[in-house]
Order: sequence, then structure tokens, then C-alpha cells
Amino acid sequence: MTDTLTLLPDLETLHHWRQDVDARGLRLGLVPTMGNLHAGHLSLVAAARAACDVVLATLFVNPLQFGPNEDLARYPRSFDADCAALQAAGCNALFVPEAAALYPRGLQAQTRISVPALSALHCGQSRPGHFDGVCTVVAKLFNLTRPHDAYFGLKDYQQFRILTTMVEDLNLPIRLHGQPIVREADGLAMSSRNGYLSSEERALAPQLYASLQALANRIQAGENNFRQLETETAAALQTQGLRPDYLHLCRQDDLQPAQSSDEPLIILAAAYLGSTRLIDNLVV
Repeated sequence: MTDTLTLLPDLETLHHWRQDVDARGLRLGLVPTMGNLHAGHLSLVAAARAACDVVLATLFVNPLQFGPNEDLARYPRSFDADCAALQAAGCNALFVPEAAALYPRGLQAQTRISVPALSALHCGQSRPGHFDGVCTVVAKLFNLTRPHDAYFGLKDYQQFRILTTMVEDLNLPIRLHGQPIVREADGLAMSSRNGYLSSEERALAPQLYASLQALANRIQAGENNFRQLETETAAALQTQGLRPDYLHLCRQDDLQPAQSSDEPLIILAAAYLGSTRLIDNLVV
């Protein structure tokens, strides 16, 4: 494989490129993205490079995972900058399919994959159908690219648990790797949607993570009325200028509400600043 990023714009070029990887007996790591890349995405490329012979990224803004009133049309796109960043990070190839190639019969007729129990929780309550769209496109990308390993950021912890369950339930021969959240210096989790924030909203945004840290500190200090702690933390976010969508203290494995005797735990949260929805989590 060369040091130059190879662009794979359609299924045929991907197929021939993937045949060459097989012919050379190379281990393939996959990094699925929707573009507008930041240091969090590039940390996935670095992890894949460390463990695999070849790294393939995908760039596809998946219409199947956006609701009718969500930001598909204005989702940030920066193709040239993304290509430059991937090449600098040592990514070998980038698959950039068109929606018509992945959904030739259209979105309404598309077969969908659902992980029902996990998908109904948390983000799934305010974004119905979102995780079905994620699972469907990721399964298609897995089938098309046939990676040995696939790398995802843990900022969307619920998504990672859902994809892990999908891989287990469908007996897919792929190892999933969840990589730590990459944060700005002030603690805000890196996200392509952070660019939507006004300067005033950006100044408030780190309060989401700070609130999760404060909650974790209270738990570690021995407080165990988890429902009350959730309510108080959400109220504190409200007073700081954020509008909580949810703030839940959960068991890590099944994402169900945690009881005082449960461990290990994770705090999952989503909150709005203006029209921008931020998500974050913190392992306790």
C-alpha cells in the first residue's frame, strides 16, 4: 500500500481494492465516519494503524439515521480537509459512496437492522429510528469492506454498545474497538456539531462535562440516591444555560437505570445549547 490516500468513490473500485488487500494477506482496520474530521476521528486512525496492516476510512453522511427535522442538509462537510487529514494520519484509503449506491431502492424500501432493547433507551427516545439507521449503514459497510477490526469513538457510548450487540447477535467476524473520548482543553467532547455553536454557546458547552464530573465525584464520595442525583444534576445544567434532553446513571452493560448496588456504572447525557444537541458520558 502506498503512502498516498487512495480514493474509492464507488462499489467497483472498493471491490478491486479490497481484493488486493486479501491477495496480499493484510489485516484491515476500518474507521467509519461522516466526515468533518477532528482529532477524535484521527485517534481512531492511529489506533487502527497500530494494530492493522491497512487502514480504510469511510465518509458517508447517512440519510437513514437522520430524522425529518434534523440537520442532514446542513451537516458540516469538509471533504478536501478530511482527505488531507486522513493522508497525514497515515490512512491508506477512503471509501466515499453515494447514497444511491448504498440505498439503490431508496430509503423507504431499504431493509433495516434493529437492536430493539438498547435502541429504545436514552438517545433513542428523542431520536426514534436513529439507531436503526446507524446499524443498517454500519452493517452494509461491514459487508462491503469486510474488515478484521473496526474502530469507533466512545463519545456515543450507547451507539457503541448497540453496534457491539449487533455484531454479536449477527455473528459478524469483526472485532470492534471503542476508543476514548478526545476532548478540547476545556473538557468539551470533540464533535463535528460543535461548529454549530455560537461563541456564547461554546463558552457554556464545557459545563456539560463538568456536571458529569461533579456527579461522579458525589457518587464516589458515597452518595447513592441515584434518581435524586440525576434530577439535581439536570437542574444544575438548566441553571447553567443548557437544556437537558436526558441525564441518566446506568449500568454499563445493558444501559438500564443503575441501582446503588450496581457496578460498573456510566453517566449518559444529552443537552441542547440553542438548537445544537451535545452528547457526553463519563464512566464512574
